[in-house]
Amino acid sequence: MADKITKVEIVTRKNKFEELKNALNEIGVMGMTVSQVLGCGTQKGDVQYYRGIPMELKLLPKIKVEIVICEVPVEKVIEVAEKVLRTGNIGDGKIFVSDITDVIKVRTGARGKEALLNE
Repeated sequence: MADKITKVEIVTRKNKFEELKNALNEIGVMGMTVSQVLGCGTQKGDVQYYRGIPMELKLLPKIKVEIVICEVPVEKVIEVAEKVLRTGNIGDGKIFVSDITDVIKVRTGARGKEALLNE
């Protein structure tokens, strides 16, 4: 169980990224992959106006943060993310948690937990 590797994916509003990144750094999460993505959930998009004409946008801009962890407790990562991201409004985002079976560091060939450590 000590060598368990977990991937946490967080999809949320773009304006929450800096606060989320800083909070995760404070608990020891240093490496992350960040992507700008488009998506919609229960809000089904948004209505915005272009030259006075209402246009329904089906996909909203979001940020996707991917973290692979083995040292920091997963529940701590989830707790911190929820604390930072929760506003109580639709669109706060989602957190996906999945187990990783293996990690390979291409440069060295290290596998598993060793591949995640900074050497």
